[in-house]
Formats: sequence, structure tokens, C-alpha cells
Amino acid sequence: MKTLSGAIAVAQGHDVLFEHFQDGGDMWTGTGSRELRKPVVFREAFRENPVVHCSLTLWDVDSATNLRADIEADNITPTGFDLVFRTWGDTRIARLRVSWMAIGGMCSEDSWEL
Repeated sequence: MKTLSGAIAVAQGHDVLFEHFQDGGDMWTGTGSRELRKPVVFREAFRENPVVHCSLTLWDVDSATNLRADIEADNITPTGFDLVFRTWGDTRIARLRVSWMAIGGMCSEDSWEL
């Protein structure tokens, strides 16, 4: 658990990570270990590294293969993070959308240290 003092800020959004069905991208045509990273920049910076939660909100997959997915927030800073999606084996994913929520201390004019 992360303890916060002062005002708490929440930022949220969603991003289409890829649509590989249309252009024959690696998540649709490839096999084995595959990874895709997408930088996310917050509209306003947090005072410190926030806690970030990610979840799949659209997952368009081939029904003839096994479904494998790993999603996480990586390289979290007060100004943003990287959305990371991984799959492996014979999984074929046409498109993927991810929602995220960041919670942390809010920067303000009253936030200062001696």
C-alpha cells in the first residue's frame, strides 16, 4: 500500500496499442515472444511516482489459437509511464485497447519543502 499526504490526484485514459490485423503486424502474424511498448504522458505531473493500474478493455483475438497476455505499467515517473503488452507462443491478436488509472500525490502551488 502507498501512503499519500496532502491532495490525491487521479488520472485515467485508454489507448489503442495496436491494430495488427489490417497491416499484418507482428501480434497478428508472428509467433513466439513478442512485446509492444507505448509511452503515456500525463496531462499534469504528479508530485511523486503514482500507482498505475492497467486493464484490457478490447481484445480482438483469433479463436483458433491459445490466448496469452501480460500487461503492465513500466518505467513509472511523475510525468508518465510505458504501457507494456506481451504475448507468446501461437497467440494471434488483431487489436488491443488498454485502460489505465494513475493515483498519486498532486502537485500544487502549496506543495513545497523547506
